[in-house]
Amino acid sequence: MKIKILGSGCKNCVALVDNTKSALSELGIEAEIVKVTDFAEIAGFGVMSTPALVVDEKVVSFGKVLKPKDIIKIIEKVAK
Repeated sequence: MKIKILGSGCKNCVALVDNTKSALSELGIEAEIVKVTDFAEIAGFGVMSTPALVVDEKVVSFGKVLKPKDIIKIIEKVAK
């Protein structure tokens, strides 16, 4: 599983990275987390508001900082 956090590196983006790591730890899942700060690449995903969460090249959330429990629900749904 490859997870991308799209954003400029602001505090919300950092919070989303931390919450994603917490969710993965709770699930006991290993995943590569990549921070994407290049605006051309972010726009390539069709995202206009950050931070955004991308799981296996699919945008699953944008414009908000998800809590770990919300990220767990998304990962469980995508992993099926």
